Amino acid sequence: MNPLAYFDPDDPYPESDGRPMAENTDQYDWLVKIKDNLELLFADRPDVFVAGNLLWYPLPDRHAAHPIGPDVMVVFGRPKGRRPSYKQWEEDGIPPQVVFEVRSPSNSRDEMAEKLAFYDRYGVEEYYVYDPADNSLRIWRRQGGQLESVSYLGGWTSPRLGVRFVTSGPVLELFDPAGRPFRSFVEIGRLAEREQLRAEQEAARAAAAAAEVQRARARAERLAQRLRELGLDPDGAE
Repeated sequence: MNPLAYFDPDDPYPESDGRPMAENTDQYDWLVKIKDNLELLFADRPDVFVAGNLLWYPLPDRHAAHPIGPDVMVVFGRPKGRRPSYKQWEEDGIPPQVVFEVRSPSNSRDEMAEKLAFYDRYGVEEYYVYDPADNSLRIWRRQGGQLESVSYLGGWTSPRLGVRFVTSGPVLELFDPAGRPFRSFVEIGRLAEREQLRAEQEAARAAAAAAEVQRARARAERLAQRLRELGLDPDGAE
């Protein structure tokens, strides 16, 4: 399908190709899960940009290179921030190094071949295609100047991301470099709430301990003052 079919000829770089972000709940859940966890993974890296469903224009002439909106893309060497689209010539010429596609039932073989050719032509280093319907993962890595299919048994670790992919179970599992599993948006929210509660409880305990220290100091000072009033040296009184 030609994405330009949806475009307004008066808009040189549209923000959307008119297609839905996802076609079913499985595809949407996986897309959001991968994107959110990668954003968390690189939250402390101002030079890593993560985006989902963002149109990528590799060349200023969109007729020479029809844009594609990867489900998830990761760009090292570019700052975080909002963008209506990813115009590569405005991003120091840096292409997304890592791209994820979550396959849906409507993705034809020709469409997937077109995406692979696009990512190969414009510099993607690692390309992952996951199909939730049959729990299959395909991986391509740039070798010798082009994307080559990677063979793996049971698992794979991304050279760029440090993320480990485990395919031996009923569904794909992903783990960050510290071994923490990728979680759903809801699970991430619950973990954040628990961490917030734990932090608040620790802060309350620390505040209570500090208040107790202050009370103890005040009692000691009152006792010392009383001893001085009685003519006794509080530091040497027996």
